[in-house]
Amino acid sequence: MAVRKFKPTTPGQRHKVIGVFKGQITATTPEKSLTVGKRSTGGRNSSGHLSTRYRGGGHKRKLRLIDFKRTNDGVPATVKSIEYDPNRSARIALLYYKDGSKAYMIAPNGLEVGQVVMSGADVAPEVGNCLPLANIPVGTLIHCIELRPGQGASMARSAGTFAQLTSREGDYAIIKLPSGETRKVLLACRATVGVVGNSDHALESSGKAGRSRWLGRRPHNRGVVMNPVDHPMGGGEGRQSGGHPRSRTGLYAKGLKTRSPKKHSSKYIIERRKK
Repeated sequence: MAVRKFKPTTPGQRHKVIGVFKGQITATTPEKSLTVGKRSTGGRNSSGHLSTRYRGGGHKRKLRLIDFKRTNDGVPATVKSIEYDPNRSARIALLYYKDGSKAYMIAPNGLEVGQVVMSGADVAPEVGNCLPLANIPVGTLIHCIELRPGQGASMARSAGTFAQLTSREGDYAIIKLPSGETRKVLLACRATVGVVGNSDHALESSGKAGRSRWLGRRPHNRGVVMNPVDHPMGGGEGRQSGGHPRSRTGLYAKGLKTRSPKKHSSKYIIERRKK
């Protein structure tokens, strides 16, 4: 894993740091049967009204259909290629199953073309294999974790992230999540062994505003530079700090707990995430 830095031949190149594709990406075009078109909304809702600000433009993308459930149990799959996905920070791996089917999965660190991966309760806890938390040894680093059995992976899916299976209690596994939160997850839930690949994504720097526009992010102006009619932190004579930081709708930001104290899942959280 590595990143590329550039000589400052232009202002945009001066702070530009991007990931290296050579040696990591083995295919330049996605599997056609596993891609669908993606329509860009530009932040508009079904009525055409702007509902999310600072979005629009950007490069056209195609969605890769990722198999987050990994329910093709007991059928070995060969890694055909490691590919780039414009919709996520992690790399994806194209799997060719022995029964003839194909699927994409999130590519963990150490996954190589030609490697065989499997899913199911009776598979070995090796990198890339997907199995229930009940069958994974305590202390193992995991990713793509289900929150409910059969729901599909919902936690620890972005580049370089991982969780750790710390212990078991009755029907639950105790997992330390990337945020620092420790919580219970049913042993029937599945997870994939290993750490999500492309960990150098955290070292990347866009270098210029245009790169954000390619990603569909429009210029974002601060609340303190607006008028009071537009934002609670706007207005004032001269430059003002804005008072208590809050959102456009008036909700306090930076420290106010917004989670409902009566939320059903609170009983599964052993330790809150670190600030």
